[in-house]
Amino acid sequence: MSDPRFLYLHGFASGPASAKGTAFAEHYGRRGLAIERLDLRLPSLAHLRLTAGMAAVRAAIGGERDRAVLLGSSFGGLTAARVAEEDARVCALVLLAPAFRLAERWRARMPPEAFGRWRDTGWLAIDDYATGQKARVDFAFYEDVATVDGAEGSWPDVRVPTLIVHGRFDQLVDIELSRAFAAGKRHVRLVEVDDLHELTATLPVTLAACDAFLAPFLGG
Repeated sequence: MSDPRFLYLHGFASGPASAKGTAFAEHYGRRGLAIERLDLRLPSLAHLRLTAGMAAVRAAIGGERDRAVLLGSSFGGLTAARVAEEDARVCALVLLAPAFRLAERWRARMPPEAFGRWRDTGWLAIDDYATGQKARVDFAFYEDVATVDGAEGSWPDVRVPTLIVHGRFDQLVDIELSRAFAAGKRHVRLVEVDDLHELTATLPVTLAACDAFLAPFLGG
C-alpha cells in the first residue's frame, strides 16, 4: 500500500483557494507534505452536484491500492464522509463543521414559499464566496443531494478514524449535529471550539488538533 494522499475538499460556494484550504496547504507544506486542494464546483457552481464531487474525489485518490486522508470543510466534509462510507481507500477523515443532513436542513430552514419558488423557477440566488459575486444554483442541486443524503435521520456510515472540529457558535450548521454523529463512536473525536461556522478565529487550535490526529499518517 502506498502512503496516503491528503485531499482537501472546500465548502459550498467556496473553492480550492479558500482561506482554510490555503492555511492547511501552507501549514503542512512547511512539513514537506502536499495537501491537494480539489475543485468541487462540478460541473459548475450553477449546476453543483454532490455526486459529481464524490466522483472527482474517488478519481483523485488514484488506483485500487492507493489510500487517502480526506479533509473536508462544511459541504466538503459531507462529501468526504459520503465517499468514505463506500470507498475502502479512505483511511481517515478530518471534518470541519461538516454539513450533515444537508437536504433535510435546507428544506426545513427555507419558508415553504421560498422553497416552492426555487423548485418552480429552477434557481436560487446565492453568494459565491470564491469570487465575492452574486450567483445562483439550480434546484437539481437539492434533488441530487437528496439522492445521497436526503433520507430523514440519515447519517454517513463512517468506519475510519475521524476528527471533527466544530464551532459552538456555528450559525449555519448546528454543532448538535456533530455531537449526535460522534456520540458513542470510539473512532470519532469531536473537538469543540469557540468559533463560528468559518472556524477562522480558532484556526491554530484546529491545526494543532489535526497535527495530533494525523500523526500516525504523517510518516514522522
